[in-house]
Amino acid sequence: MKMICFHCKTEMKVMGKVGFRDECDKCRSDSHVCKNCQFYDPKSYNECREPSADVVKEKERANFCDFFTPNQDGAAVVDKAAQLRAAAEALFKKS
Repeated sequence: MKMICFHCKTEMKVMGKVGFRDECDKCRSDSHVCKNCQFYDPKSYNECREPSADVVKEKERANFCDFFTPNQDGAAVVDKAAQLRAAAEALFKKS
């Protein structure tokens, strides 16, 4: 199975379960984080579609959520605010 690192967008190979201390081989970011999970959704309550999951405040740091499932389709959820900020910067960029 594969998973895309939320931080550097590098494809990671996942063998079995993602460990609580696993890291991306390229950027060394934690792998067992909300932003790498298929249940992560910034538009959902607590940014998670799993209703039984505990609240995790730091979405980019390793956590002990038992519901963590690697985002198997490889499509990381895009941060809408970052996307809008990048569009605004491109619009007002001096040539």
